Amino acid sequence: MSKTILVIEDEVSIRKVIKAFLEDAGYTVFEAGDGQEGLEKFRQQSPDLILLDLMLPKMNGFSVCEVIRKESRVPIIMLTALDSEADQMKGFDALADDYITKPFSMPLVVRHIEAVLRRAQQDSPAEELSVIHYKNIAVNTDSLTVHVDGEAVTLTTREFEILRFLLENQDKVITRETLMDSIWGYEYLGDEKIVNTHIKNIRRKLGVDYIETIRGAGYKIEKEN
Repeated sequence: MSKTILVIEDEVSIRKVIKAFLEDAGYTVFEAGDGQEGLEKFRQQSPDLILLDLMLPKMNGFSVCEVIRKESRVPIIMLTALDSEADQMKGFDALADDYITKPFSMPLVVRHIEAVLRRAQQDSPAEELSVIHYKNIAVNTDSLTVHVDGEAVTLTTREFEILRFLLENQDKVITRETLMDSIWGYEYLGDEKIVNTHIKNIRRKLGVDYIETIRGAGYKIEKEN
């Protein structure tokens, strides 16, 4: 299966050249024309690597990189016409993996991509973050953290496990009994309505209502297209 690369670049001509060259090199390429769209595509596609321009409309590349780093360790290569040492240091401070200045040759870009992907693959799998992306939500199952639009949301352990279970079983109707058995792990002697309370709290804290109540049956999160 080919590696996927997200190209976040506002100049259409440059973006198209990069896309065509990388596809010829065997990569699958997704595109975004501004910072906000870049974050949306990142969360939708979970690419193997991101080529990120710095001078972007709506949200600059430094800010995009900082948001992504709160959710993922996906390799990021910054592309920019800013070639001062201070700008490069700022890029690395934002936890970018590499930095390429414009103008650049595409064979050089490909070499950088290959090197960064190789380094990422050599990293211990135990160090990789396990992140479930769903629309504007990122659920990190290693650190037990949740981000909505890049902002941290505090859930209790039970709330986190319920959200995680529903996300791992998208498009399935999950009964209260199943949630009780899976999350609590023993025969709960109290009121099953405790699940309803947790679901309400999750919806309130996330600020979005992706959990659908199936009357008389349970709960479901629609599978993301």
